[in-house]
Amino acid sequence: MSMISRIALALVIIGALNWGLIGFFKFDLVATLFGGQGAILSRIVYGLVGLSGLACLGLLFKPSEEMDVVTDTHTRYTDGDLRTEFGEEPDFRKEREAAKRKRDKRNEEPK
Repeated sequence: MSMISRIALALVIIGALNWGLIGFFKFDLVATLFGGQGAILSRIVYGLVGLSGLACLGLLFKPSEEMDVVTDTHTRYTDGDLRTEFGEEPDFRKEREAAKRKRDKRNEEPK
C-alpha cells in the first residue's frame, strides 16, 4: 500500500470516528478541536476526509496483496482444476487393482 493510500485510509478512519461520536453522543470532535464547524481548519479537515474517502474507493476494487502473492507463486484455479496446493492428487488405481487381484486370488483358493 502506498504512503498516499495509508494517509487517505487514516483520514477516513478519523472521519469515521468523528461520525461515530456525532451519531452516538452528538459531539463533533473536529469542530471542537479546530474552532467550530465553520472554522477554516475544520472545513479543511472535513474536505481532506472527503477526498480521502474518494481516494479509498479504489481500495475496494484493488485485489489484495495477499492474493497477488498467491497468484504469483501458484497457478490460478479458474479452469475448474481442483487440485490442492500440495501437488497432484495421488493415483491409487494400481493399488486398488493389486488389492482386487489379491482378494480374487484368496476367493478362488479351495478351502
